[in-house]
Amino acid sequence: MLVIHFLENKTVVLSQLVKQIPSVDENIKIKGRKGKVTNIEEVKENVYHASVIFEQVKKVQPAAKDNKSKKR
Repeated sequence: MLVIHFLENKTVVLSQLVKQIPSVDENIKIKGRKGKVTNIEEVKENVYHASVIFEQVKKVQPAAKDNKSKKR
């Protein structure tokens, strides 16, 4: 069993105990966010750091409200 720490900008996003190391350029989904593994480095015998880049979430802007209301 191996321990993998998934890092985004030197911040640990997820630590996981797995049987197999993810490969570079593998698409993954962590906490509902899609990402891609960019780099894997071995820290100790059974501990690895996997650098991850997540897709940017596009925020939808609400349509502009028409403030001109008709008077009755």
